[in-house]
Amino acid sequence: MAPSPSPRRGYRWIPLFSGVEEDLLARRLERCEVRRLGAGTDLLRPGEPNDTIYVLLSGELMVYLSPEARSDQRIPVAVGECIGEFSAIDQQPVSALVRCEREAGVLCLQGPYFWRHLVPLPGVARNLMRGLTQRARTANRLTLEALRERLELEHLRRELDLARQIQSGMLPLAEPLFPEREDLEVCGLVEPAASVGGDLFDAFFVADGRLFVCIGDVSGHGVSAALLMARTIGLLRSLAMNAGDPAALLQNLNASLCDGNETSLFVTLFCGFLDPATGRLVYSNAGHCPPLLVTGGQVADLPLPRGPLAGVFRQASYANSETQLQPGDLLFSYTDGITEAENAAGQPFGLAGCEQLLRAHHHRHLPEILDAIRSDLHRFNSGADLDDDCTLLLLRRC
Repeated sequence: MAPSPSPRRGYRWIPLFSGVEEDLLARRLERCEVRRLGAGTDLLRPGEPNDTIYVLLSGELMVYLSPEARSDQRIPVAVGECIGEFSAIDQQPVSALVRCEREAGVLCLQGPYFWRHLVPLPGVARNLMRGLTQRARTANRLTLEALRERLELEHLRRELDLARQIQSGMLPLAEPLFPEREDLEVCGLVEPAASVGGDLFDAFFVADGRLFVCIGDVSGHGVSAALLMARTIGLLRSLAMNAGDPAALLQNLNASLCDGNETSLFVTLFCGFLDPATGRLVYSNAGHCPPLLVTGGQVADLPLPRGPLAGVFRQASYANSETQLQPGDLLFSYTDGITEAENAAGQPFGLAGCEQLLRAHHHRHLPEILDAIRSDLHRFNSGADLDDDCTLLLLRRC
């Protein structure tokens, strides 16, 4: 079959035939087919036999190193390059997917004819070896790059795992937090959406014997949120020791977070001081979700004073509110990762399930309540990865 006209005059421009006399080459290629391929056509598929060497004359071919045709594992074929020569030489099945990305023309050099009538032409064998060498060097370079990227990825994973351990060590994760106390019970839980996250909580006693508690959520998640979370935790532990009330604490925290905040990240935060002897809880809020207050099995939102996000407006002001926790009362604080977690149908987890569980099991030990909520959440989203960090903080006056 006579070949169709190539995009350029003759075929000597093809590296494989460089140096071959034009008339001789034309006579030898008269029996070789030029095939037209439509966009999306697979020229070679992994596992299939092949004895033909193809030369791209026009259009675009792409070699996919994975059978899933992933865009991050593909190599373009330049016009004039050969493809399929390895399988044609060693008679082994094709190892990569070759797909036509846009309409293309390829010169088909059938194996038996190629070896008998084309390889003996002066320079063709040398050109073929040169092309194979270049292809092998390209493959070696890509392999080394892939290995380097894999090593870098493994290093990053180790670094993130270390960061996760450090971050976890910054949070009071014991269950319960103060087992020696008989007048109160405190317990917290964090489940990050990524290796590291931006949610935080804390609980500790200050010099005058009051218990400081807080829960917060840094905008976004990942490394940047984790860094701001660590900074916020450090500031809170310092400021709480000298703060007279939570509103003043938030005022100072906000001013500190506004300094050097070029990334414009912010924190929502609920915090308060509890007097264990009297049950008086003085609290303030910086744009955080209202905690639930459970009294005698009845669940209601804790009324919150208005307060802007921390780290955004330097001149922001905050206010205090207070409530009286009676023995047995339970304060349930959370981040919006709990309420906004979705199942496969896109339905949010919400607070209804938590409220129902709190009404029925508010008398149980706090670690048991946390485990029950965690189990409900995992059942709800079928164990899928979370889209946002999920954090809970429970406080009960005994």
